[in-house]
Amino acid sequence: MAKNNEKSRPAYNQSYEIIRDMILQGEIPRGSKIVEEKLASELGVSRTPIRESIRKLEQEGLIANKMVINPSEKDLRNTFQVRMLLEGSAARSAATYLPESELQSLLECVRIGRTGAVEDIMKANEKFHEIIVQASNNPFMIDIIDRMQSIIYLFRRTVVYYNRPFLIDEHENIYEAIKARDGDQAEALMKQHLQADLDFCLHLIC
Repeated sequence: MAKNNEKSRPAYNQSYEIIRDMILQGEIPRGSKIVEEKLASELGVSRTPIRESIRKLEQEGLIANKMVINPSEKDLRNTFQVRMLLEGSAARSAATYLPESELQSLLECVRIGRTGAVEDIMKANEKFHEIIVQASNNPFMIDIIDRMQSIIYLFRRTVVYYNRPFLIDEHENIYEAIKARDGDQAEALMKQHLQADLDFCLHLIC
């Protein structure tokens, strides 16, 4: 995806997040037609950031043919099955290649997860997984995960806001495995962590 210039970036980011949340929270119901002009008027922005937001949401599977699609339980399970494979592999790579500076960043994410406010924990959760995914050094893997971001956000918000048990303990265990350069353990723990996210969230949102 082409980067936006610095002037349009805030409008695009804000529009994307607002439209994404409206879909995930049911404010724009499944089957609704997305009308660029109407959304631009409601959000007080031009059609350009709306168009860019819709394009990204199409990539992420929430919009198709300008119609809203809320993912089914099967869609969520399938998405997470792919995510487990990819992030498990990325955690294995991180155990081999992640530099010391990034290890410290992972540890800081764990610290914030234990002590921060909700929005800080949300950001730390996102950063924790992003650091590990980037450690794969595989642009194809990174792109596939990027196309899951709306679903990943839905689950991140659910596990943080509903305070899933052991969430941060699992992050710390993954960090410890990566620090110990134990690829087998890092991969296994990441898969278990994401399975726990899936089970917790499906119980609440499906």
